[in-house]
Amino acid sequence: MNEQMSAVALVRKFLEKDEIKYEEQSSQYREIDEVFKGGSKSGKGGKGFPDFIAYSKDFIIFIECKADLAKHCKLDSHNIISDDFKHIKDYALNGALHYGKYFTKNNNTEYKKILAIGVSGSEKRYKITPIYISERGDSKQLQDLINFTDLKQDFITDYYKQEILNIPPDTAEQKLEIEKFAKKLHEDLRNYGAIADNHKPLIVAGILLALQEMGHQNLSLEHLNNDSINTDGDKLYKLIDDNLKRSQLEPQVKRDKVLSEFLVIKNTQRINEKSDIVDSKGMQISTTPLKYYAKEIKKEIYDKMQSSVYKTKKWDILGMFYSEFMRFSGGSGQTLGIVLTPFHITELFCDLVDIKPTDRVLDPTCGTGGFLISAMDYMLKNAKDIAQQNRIKKEQLFGYELQSFMFAVATTNMLLRGDGKSNLLNENFLSQNPKKLQIEHKANIGFMNPPYSQGKIDKSLTEIAFSEHLLDSILEGGKVVVIVPQSAMTGKSKEEKAIKASILQKHTLEGVITLNKETFYGVGTNPCIAVFTAGIPHPKEKLCKFINFEDDGFEVQKHRGLVETIHAKSKKSHLLDVWFDRMEAESKFCVKTTIEESDEWLHSFYYFNDEIPKLNDFEKTMADYLTFEFNMITHGRGYLFGLEEETEESKEG
Repeated sequence: MNEQMSAVALVRKFLEKDEIKYEEQSSQYREIDEVFKGGSKSGKGGKGFPDFIAYSKDFIIFIECKADLAKHCKLDSHNIISDDFKHIKDYALNGALHYGKYFTKNNNTEYKKILAIGVSGSEKRYKITPIYISERGDSKQLQDLINFTDLKQDFITDYYKQEILNIPPDTAEQKLEIEKFAKKLHEDLRNYGAIADNHKPLIVAGILLALQEMGHQNLSLEHLNNDSINTDGDKLYKLIDDNLKRSQLEPQVKRDKVLSEFLVIKNTQRINEKSDIVDSKGMQISTTPLKYYAKEIKKEIYDKMQSSVYKTKKWDILGMFYSEFMRFSGGSGQTLGIVLTPFHITELFCDLVDIKPTDRVLDPTCGTGGFLISAMDYMLKNAKDIAQQNRIKKEQLFGYELQSFMFAVATTNMLLRGDGKSNLLNENFLSQNPKKLQIEHKANIGFMNPPYSQGKIDKSLTEIAFSEHLLDSILEGGKVVVIVPQSAMTGKSKEEKAIKASILQKHTLEGVITLNKETFYGVGTNPCIAVFTAGIPHPKEKLCKFINFEDDGFEVQKHRGLVETIHAKSKKSHLLDVWFDRMEAESKFCVKTTIEESDEWLHSFYYFNDEIPKLNDFEKTMADYLTFEFNMITHGRGYLFGLEEETEESKEG
C-alpha cells in the first residue's frame, strides 16, 4: 500500500473486517438519535455525534478520530483526561469520553455497557485507546488496542470478563484444569507405579484408547476388577488392541508396532497389583493403580473430551500431558531435543499458509501430532462435504516420528480424533529420499518443529539442515513453515552458512517472525518462525518480511506458566494483516528487505528506527543532560565536561 489510510478510513476498515455493525456521525435508532440532540462538543447544547457508533452484542461503542497522533489525548493539571470543551473538540480520546459520558447520563436505551475509544494517527502509526464507562458514569481506561478484533461479537464477552471484571476466560480455566490434573497424575504415576518418564504419556494414551473401546463394548470401569490372573493391565491391553483394529489402523506391522508400545500397561507388575491409594477426595482406597488411573483419566479428561465445550477447542491434550510430565520430572524431553509446540503456534502455522481443504500436509518430526491435529481441524471446518472430510482424514495428512513411544502417542492422538488411516510412520525422516517423498505423499504443505540442539552432536542434525530436507520433500510451489531457535537463522557455523546458501539456490524465503521468548516456557529457547516457498529459487530482488512478534499477547503468570491474555487474538490478527499485505506497519514491527545468505535472517538484523523524534522528546533529553551536567559540576566532577577544577591559588587570586 502506497497511500496510508487516515484514522477514519482505518477505523472503517477494522470495523468491517471484524463484521462489527457501525454508523457514521448519525444513528438510525430514534432513541440514540434523541440522546445526541444536545451532545455537541462545543458545550452549547446543539446536536453532536461521534465519528462512529458501533454495536457488538450488548455493547455500544463511541469512536472519535484525529489524523494527528499528537491530538490523541490531553490531560489536565491533575493528570486526568481533560473535560475542557476546547480539548474535547481537539483531542480524540477527550471527545470519545465526552460522548460516552453524555450518553450514559441521558441513556434510555437497552445498551448499558459502554466503551469510548479515541483513535489517532494513520495506517502506519496509530493509537487506539478504549475507556469503559459504567452505568454510574465512572470511567476506566483500558490497555491500548491494536485493532478491533477483541470487540467483535465472538470475543467481546471474554474481553469484558478479563479486561474489565478481571475474570479469566473459560478456555484459560479449562487449560489450567488439564495442566493441574497432568501435574497430579505425574505424581500418582511416580508414587504408585514408579513409571519411567517416556512411559507416562503412553499410559495416558493407552487408557484413553481403552476407554473409547469400553464405550463401543458397553463396558464400565467395573470391568477392571483387580483380578490377579486376568489383570487390569491384560484387560486394558486387550481393549487397546480391539480399538486399533476397530480404527482399521494399517498395515498390520504398524498396528503391531503401536500395540507393542502399550505392553508397559500389561507388563508393569506394580501397577497391576492392589495397593492402598489416596484418591482425589483424600479417601484411602484399595485398588490397582491402573484402575485408579483409568478412573481419574475418565473423569478429568475423557468425559470432558466428549463434551461440546472441549470439542470446540482442538487441543493436543496428549501433548499437554507430555509437556507437563517433562516439566515436573526434568525428564528426557529436552535431552532428546523434543520441544512440543504450543497450540497457539500450531494454529498460527495454518493461518500463515491460509490452509485449504485440498492441501496435503507433511510433518516430518511430528511429536505428539500437534501440527497435524490443527491442520486437520482447519481443513475439516472448510471441507465442502463428508466425502472431502473423509479424504482429508485418510489421504492428506502425513507424519514421521523417530521415537517409538512418541510415535505411539501421536498415532493415538490422531485416532482419538477419528483421522481414519493415520498416515504416520515410525521412521527417521532424514534418511528418506526427498524426491521419493514428493512422489509418495504429494505434500504441498510442510510444518515442522525439528529436534533442537542435536546439531551439537552431529552437524547433519542442525535445525536448518532439517528445514532444507523438508523443503526438498515438498512439491514445487508448496509452503513450508518451521519453528526453530533464532540461532538457526543467523547461520554462524560454516556448515549452516552453506545450507542457507543452498536453500536460496533452490527455494524462496518469504520471511521470518521473531516470537515471544517464553513461547516454549521453561525450556530456555528463543524461537522464530520461518516461512518458505519450496522448489522456486530465491529471486535477488525478492522483498522478505522480518517481523518482531515478541509481544504476542501471551504472558508468564505465577503458578500458571504461559497464559493467553485477551489481547492475543487481536495481536495475531494484526500479524496476519501485515503478513498478507493487507496493512502497512512500522519498521519496529515489520521490515521488508532483500537478503543475502550471509545475513542473519531476523528482524533485529534489518531493523532501523525510522520514527522521527518529537520536539518534546528532544526537550526532555536535553533537560536530562543539563540536570546531569549540573549535578556532576556541583559534586566536583566538572572535568568530565572539559572544565578545569578550581585550585586554591585561583581562589586566592
